[in-house]
Amino acid sequence: MQAAILYGIHDMRVESRPVPKPGKGEVLLKIASVGICGSDVHYYNEGRIGNQIVKEPTIMGHEFSAYIVQSQGGVNEAQEGSLVAVDPAIPCGKCEQCQKGHPNLCPHVKFCGTPPIAGVFSEYASMPAINCFALPEGFSPEEAAMLEPLGVALHSVNLAHLKPGESVAVLGAGPIGLLIGAVARLAGASAVYITEPLAYRREFARHFCANAVFDPGGHSPVGDILSMTEGRGVDVVFEAAGADETPEQAAELVRPGGRLILTGIPKDDRLSFNASNVRQKGLTIRLVRRMAHTYPTSIRFVSKHLIDVKSLITHRLPLGDIGKAMDMLSSYHDGVVKAVITP
Repeated sequence: MQAAILYGIHDMRVESRPVPKPGKGEVLLKIASVGICGSDVHYYNEGRIGNQIVKEPTIMGHEFSAYIVQSQGGVNEAQEGSLVAVDPAIPCGKCEQCQKGHPNLCPHVKFCGTPPIAGVFSEYASMPAINCFALPEGFSPEEAAMLEPLGVALHSVNLAHLKPGESVAVLGAGPIGLLIGAVARLAGASAVYITEPLAYRREFARHFCANAVFDPGGHSPVGDILSMTEGRGVDVVFEAAGADETPEQAAELVRPGGRLILTGIPKDDRLSFNASNVRQKGLTIRLVRRMAHTYPTSIRFVSKHLIDVKSLITHRLPLGDIGKAMDMLSSYHDGVVKAVITP
């Protein structure tokens, strides 16, 4: 099979690899569609995310759908040949966090595309049958691949305990930020304010989920949003940009007693706040670690046309053009919002 191998920073090569052989309780999958995540771009540009470092050639990719090639049953009612959405996380199921219902916090988790675990920028992969979710009729491979980022957005909003009528700000209108805004609207947010430096993404956010959008270029958007809320601030801020300045902006935007949810991945593995501001406001701060128990709800959102995940996909490329796709996402070239790969 063909697979895209990351050897190091900006060194992605498409090479032949053996088709994996599924073990006990696993299925062999023919990959249908793979979204390129911001974390994949981090590995491509920096060779690491925090202490997760590319030390040997690795297949990236974890947002995916696939067709079942070979199965011994137990695939959530899916049959061989069926299109399935696939949860990329394989928790141990035995540790304290797994037993308490937090498999996303499992310290022993095997996550597709996180070095040294192989991902799915390839033609085939094997995964546990329990990770595969049957899909309603009419579900497309691209929509199924988008369930993973939608799950991250859903998990972020769940962590915020958002109440109907509360106001929200989202810093960053990449795919995750846009999906957070959409889920927040669906959860009953009275207003969704989004900040984003790229004009084309601001325009997309305006039509997709936002009541108002703001350009942080050249000045802080804090004053603009505080003005919109008559100085009160918003109830919940989701930081989804991973920029150096956005955690502090988020802390300034949220009202006293509000909630701050950190979803973005900072490039330098550091977060910075003004401690007195955070403490005096008595903020609740939560950090997002991937997702947990989101696939059934995400499938319902898409199948009932409550969130249009497919509209985020602006570019579709074959596996051989994955380096081109990574460069495009790194430079935000050609109006890219979401790029998907078809092996």
